[in-house]
This record gives sequence, structure tokens and C-alpha cells, in this order.
Amino acid sequence: MGCCGSSQRAGTHPEKKPPGALPPHRPSYSLNQHQAPPPPPPSAARAGARQVPPLKEFSLAELRAATAGFAAGNIVSESGEKAPNFVYRGRLEAGRRAIAVKKFTKMAWPDPKQFAEEAKGVGKLRHCRLANLIGYCCDGDERLLVAEFMPNDTLAKHLFHWENQTIEWAMRLRVAYYIAEALEYCSTEGRPLYHDLNAYRVLFDENGDPRLSCFGLMKNSRDGKSYSTNLAYTPPEYLRNGRVTSESVIFSFGTILLDLLSGKRIPPSRALDMIKGNNIQVLMDSHLEGNYSTDEATTLVDLASQCLQYEPRDRANTKKLVSVLEPLQIKSEVPSYEMLGIPKHEEEAPPPPQPQRPLSPMGEACSRTDLTAIHQILVNTHYRDDEGSNELSFQEWTQQMRDMLEARKRGDFAFRDKDFKAAIDCYTQFVDVGTMVSPTVYARRSLCHLMCDQPDAALRDAMQAQCVYPDWPTAFYMQAVALAKLNMQSDATDMLNEASQLEEKRQKNTKP
Repeated sequence: MGCCGSSQRAGTHPEKKPPGALPPHRPSYSLNQHQAPPPPPPSAARAGARQVPPLKEFSLAELRAATAGFAAGNIVSESGEKAPNFVYRGRLEAGRRAIAVKKFTKMAWPDPKQFAEEAKGVGKLRHCRLANLIGYCCDGDERLLVAEFMPNDTLAKHLFHWENQTIEWAMRLRVAYYIAEALEYCSTEGRPLYHDLNAYRVLFDENGDPRLSCFGLMKNSRDGKSYSTNLAYTPPEYLRNGRVTSESVIFSFGTILLDLLSGKRIPPSRALDMIKGNNIQVLMDSHLEGNYSTDEATTLVDLASQCLQYEPRDRANTKKLVSVLEPLQIKSEVPSYEMLGIPKHEEEAPPPPQPQRPLSPMGEACSRTDLTAIHQILVNTHYRDDEGSNELSFQEWTQQMRDMLEARKRGDFAFRDKDFKAAIDCYTQFVDVGTMVSPTVYARRSLCHLMCDQPDAALRDAMQAQCVYPDWPTAFYMQAVALAKLNMQSDATDMLNEASQLEEKRQKNTKP
């Protein structure tokens, strides 16, 4: 247990040991070796490399905390505070996962059961081409959806409001194909309807890959519209009967193809006139500067024309979309982030494991490596834990002894005044004499080393404090802080738990 092998004895007094009595070999703090995980189930594999958690019902308090109280600064909806239903960026405490939270207006879904059932249906879908739904909330009149957060904006932003570079042709083909795959997956899973499919519903994940927002898979709420865009982009049959069908989704996909071809919003009727007049070059985005294949562009135009047919039965289906777009995929070896011109995503380090039990003020300070708080605690504790650690004869009270105590006193003044380099020098004079051994001096000098960005020396002093006083919680706490500073998070947590156990045992032994 610990660096020096504490025995967790019941005694409360340390034994006097000669200074420098460290183990002959410094323990090796290797991180836990993880075995290769078993292969994921098919549904997880479809969801992509990163495991998507199962659907969860969140409390309003959890989502309020995740979004900093639904702060206006966390709104990521394209229309900002003018949107009918806000979408917020948030971060869950558990796992530190980034999330998107869609908050509906009051009473958008009057029936909580209907909302929950609809969310559970969409929440069963798991695919790498979707921004998957991972949770929902029904709390009073509040209705919220929680999805994976896509950090690299929408297709609308990259096509219509780009700043540094437009989307290159190969990436436009990839967007069309990936979204077609998403629609085909949803269709085969019994969720063929998608409400208000447009360029704002296509999102880019951390790797720059396009994904389809899961929010459009929810059935229409009382206050919403299946098509919030201009009527010129709405399927003709929806204007007739107000119903969304699978063919309506294909029509909307056709408008996305027009967006990708032209780089701007063109009403389908006008685009079809241009196509009939063989004015394809006029349709194409001038920002591409001719850097595209005419054959590929013609294929995409023909597919858009099939999707935008007036009669629903004349339109292509999702299988046709995938089969036409798959052969057009070029530069498949180039990652999406390169083609989008965004930085490569670096995986965030997983959060350190948390201690297993409640911690004392010293434990709390060490768990968050709050050196200032630790300093204050050590100042207040003084040398209380050194009692009984030294039994000296009268002959030992020599001038040398007085000089040693004077050095410690100067060290204490420097430590109190936060002159940590001077404290290290004074405490070193005290330790080097060797007549008197003090675990508190080692703990204080350990903190001084941490304050001076010397975690190796700090760990050594904390280990020495444990050797002097094997069951002293402070020695373990200081080792935990030093290990954390050395980026050995798993070992640091183990040491925190060990210190907490010792502290708990100590308190039980001191109770009358």
C-alpha cells in the first residue's frame, strides 16, 4: 500500500527511522494496462468509431447544469435567439461528452408520453452518418432533446457563408453520398420520414465528416412546421395536403443537391428550367472555378432532376440515391477535415477516475491539485502529527540541535510567507543533520517542490514522509498530488483512495 508499503497498523505514532531510508528501487508507476476490448455489436459498429451511449432520460437540472443555465452564449442554432426552438451546446459532467440540447417552446409537445415514445423511437437509431439522439427530457412543461454535438458547423454555413475557402467538389460529392446513406439507413429501420430536410440539417462532426441531424426524425410538434423554409422549396404535395411522405424527403434531398451544385439557394422550379435549357454551366457554383468533372456534375444534375419531379411516384428512392452517388466518390483516401480546411481533431484525454469515497478538506484540495489550499492546511496543522516521532536524550540537546531547530524555524517562516525556495533550503539543512526526523518537514518540502514545478522531488519527499510515518494520510495525499502533476492520474486516484481509507481508520481509532 502506498509507495513504501504501509502496513495500515492501528498505532498512531510513527517510528523513528534514519533519513534517506527510501526503498532501494523507486517503484515504477506504470499505468494500468488495458486488454483489447471485445468487438462491438453490429449496432455500435454502425454508429462509428466512438461508442454512442444508449438513450437516457435526463432531468431538467442535469441539462441546465450542462448548458450553464441555458446561457445565451451557448446557443448554436443558426438563427440564434430568433429561432423558434433553441439548440444549445452543453457538456455532461459524466464523461465530459459534448452535447447539443434542443429546447422546445412551452407546450410544443402537450403530451409527455407521446414525446417520450417518439424520442425512444428515434433513440434506437445508431449510425455513423447520423448525429445520434442520446437523450430526452420531459419535466413539467419542458421538452428537450439531447444529441451528439457536431462542432464544425452546418452545410449551410460552409456553402453559403464561408470565410476562408469554399467546399471543394470532391467534398460536395461526399456530403451527398453520406446523407443519402443516412436516409437509406433510416428508411430500412422504419423511420423514412424526415421533416424539413435542408442544408441546415447537415452537420459536420469533429473529423469533418457530414452527418444528418437526428432532430428532423422526430414527428411534428404542435408549434412546429414540417417545412420552415420558403414555400418555393417545399414539396408540391405538402402544399396540397400538409403531409410529409417518404417521397417528400426525396424532394428535399434534391434541393440539397442543388445547393451543392450551385453554392446558393435556388428555387427548384427555376433550377429545373435551367436544366431543361441545358444551362448546367450557369447552374454550377462559380467559386469552384471549373475544378470539377463535367460528367460527375451532369450525373448529379440528372439525379437532382429525378428527385425534384412534381409527381412523387416519379422520384428516385433512397436506394437509387446511394447507388448513383457511390461510384462518384473520389479522393476517398483524403480525410474530410483536410477537404474542409479545418484542423485535425485531437482526442481529448479521458477524465481521471474519481475517488471512491468522500474526501476530507485535505483530500479535496489534493484531488483538484489546489496547492494554495494544501499550503493553508499544512500551515494550520503545524507539527501536530510529529508528536512522539522523536525521543531525544538530554545529551542530544547540543548547539548543533539548536542550530537544526533554528533552521526548521526559518523554514517555517519562509513556508508561511510562501517563499518556497528559501523554505526548501532551510528544511534541507534540517533534514541533512539527521538528528531529528520530521514527517511534517518532508510534507512541507514536498509542497515547496510542487510550488517550484519539481514534481519528481516532491514525490520523493512525500515517499520519505511515508517511510517516517507509514500510516500518515498526509504522506499519501502529497504523493497523490505529485503523481497527478506527473500525469499519472490512475495512480494518483489510487493514492487518494488509500489516503482516505487511512484517514477514516485514524478517525475511528481516535474516537472515545
